[in-house]
Amino acid sequence: MSGYSHEPEAFAEQVAALLKRLQPAYKVELTGPRELVINGRRLDLENLYRMVNHEPERGDEIVEHYLDQLFAGDAANLGHMSLDFARPRIMPRIQPESIFNHLSREMVAHVPFVNDTVIVFVIDLPQMTVSITTEQMIRWGLGAEDLEDIARKNLDQYAPSVEMQIVESKEGGRAAIFSEQDGYDAARLLMSNLYRKLAPRLGGNFYVALPARDMFIALSPDPDPFVRRLQGRVTHDYKRLPYPICEDLFLVTPDGVAGTKAA
Repeated sequence: MSGYSHEPEAFAEQVAALLKRLQPAYKVELTGPRELVINGRRLDLENLYRMVNHEPERGDEIVEHYLDQLFAGDAANLGHMSLDFARPRIMPRIQPESIFNHLSREMVAHVPFVNDTVIVFVIDLPQMTVSITTEQMIRWGLGAEDLEDIARKNLDQYAPSVEMQIVESKEGGRAAIFSEQDGYDAARLLMSNLYRKLAPRLGGNFYVALPARDMFIALSPDPDPFVRRLQGRVTHDYKRLPYPICEDLFLVTPDGVAGTKAA
């Protein structure tokens, strides 16, 4: 990989070190296996990692071009991006409340969600995904609820024919799995047609497990042995996978999504 590691966290460390050399005045922090915070703005390195992994012989060229774009043109002026340009690119992500251990709550555009999580918003660009700040939201004359409405509509249109795998368990329960690996698997809990899509297959109200950003498992609420076994697997995945979200289940009903943490 032209000197770049195949391990995601080591790769991110290399990119962070290069950024610090190129932009010594910038505050660069590594906050996840493929995630940096630059001057308080979250930057997802997933696309960059995949590009370099796909063409390792061009690793140096790809990373240098990426960093050039990051600090030039539209990328350098993300804070001044027009709403007209950003609107079709605004997407939601579900994050644990713990992200505010690294980020200022006041700086990040977000809305509270259930199970100690929040919904944050990103601008999805071809080579990078960056978070939307509160300052940017205010400049656009929007509230967090307005961003949520835009992001959910974009999510609905992002992959309307997403593939779903239905699995029958030995205990008699059923599970539905989304695995697009596009950075928005967990966010699909926010799709407007989720209940209509899955309830007929899972027997009505159902649970959803989001142990990490790239995992979505919907499961029938019974039998109990099936739910307990899946809950154990969710806890295991939550502790081992990158971008962990929540080890508790989400309950999906016709009225919306509820948390199970309090129960």
